[in-house]
Amino acid sequence: MTTPTVDVTLLGESLATVSAIVPTDQWPVWLQIWLTQLDPAHSPLNAYEMSLQFTTDATIAQLNRDYRQQDQATDVLSFAALEDAPLPPEVLAAMPVNLGELIVAVETAQRQCEAHGHSLTEELAWLVAHGLLHLLGWDHPTEARLQAMWALQRSLLAQVGLSLPATAYTIDN
Repeated sequence: MTTPTVDVTLLGESLATVSAIVPTDQWPVWLQIWLTQLDPAHSPLNAYEMSLQFTTDATIAQLNRDYRQQDQATDVLSFAALEDAPLPPEVLAAMPVNLGELIVAVETAQRQCEAHGHSLTEELAWLVAHGLLHLLGWDHPTEARLQAMWALQRSLLAQVGLSLPATAYTIDN
């Protein structure tokens, strides 16, 4: 298995806040490790690109309202590029596959990590891992599928030396 490459564009009005606790050069490393574990078969070059935006509750609430018709902030939004029409093989062979865009609300993440008893770094990584799975086509329409997704997220976090308490993010809480 070859190691995938991932080009990550980092942006957002909360990027400076996040960069103070997770260096900007760490996100591409973590995403590369996670893509290695997930081994998606979307790119013959094993090359990917995506954007990762760290934002405020106000910004994510507006996006949630505009795109999901839900008038509230949420923790992470995923806009998957893979849902678009498939690219021709000659294009796939010449350029990285765009996975899409992840948007993380840092204020919501802060409240969630405090409620669940772990660090903001762990919460942000948890949300980015969750969003990455959505970009790759995962969904959680049932509790069983959500449990499977959360188990995979725990495995992804372990790959980069992070973990959440056993009580964080379970169906019972």
